[in-house]
This record gives sequence, structure tokens and C-alpha cells, in this order.
Amino acid sequence: MENQDEKERYERAKKRVRELKDFYGHLIAYAGVNVMLFIINWVTSPGTWWFYWVTIFWGIGVMWHAISVFASGRVESKQWEEKKIKELMEKEKQEQQK
Repeated sequence: MENQDEKERYERAKKRVRELKDFYGHLIAYAGVNVMLFIINWVTSPGTWWFYWVTIFWGIGVMWHAISVFASGRVESKQWEEKKIKELMEKEKQEQQK
């Protein structure tokens, strides 16, 4: 059972690292593309600023991505889920033994 718990912790940690990596990749792409759009806008039509529309709406997407990755209640929710799963499994095991 201990080996199984360690494997589950490893899989959760691996998933978490993937989520963080995906978010930071998204954030870097957002920053890089928006800097390029700003430069293009500045060079081609400095009197009409349009780049900020992309920045605003894509920024909303980045914000939601950040919330999904870093939401404070997330850890507590996962811990509660794991605890409840183990509780239900134990209950089912006890019922089968009767």
C-alpha cells in the first residue's frame, strides 16, 4: 500500500509540474507575441494603437489559466478528494467483509 501511495504522489507531482510548465510557456508566449505586436504597431501605424486589443483579450485568457493553476483552494480540494476516496474505499471494503 505504501508503494501505491508513493506512486500516486509521484503522478500528482508530475501532473502539477506539467501544469506549471504549460502555464509558464503560455505566459512567455503571451509576453513575446505582445512585444512583437507592439513593435509592429509602432512601426507601421504609430497613430492608431490596435495591439492592446490582443493584449487585453489574450491577457484575460492568461489570467484564467493562472487562476486554474494557482487557485488557493485547489490543494485543499485535492486533499479532500483523496481523503473522501480512501474513506469510501474503506467503507466498501468493510461492507464486503461482512
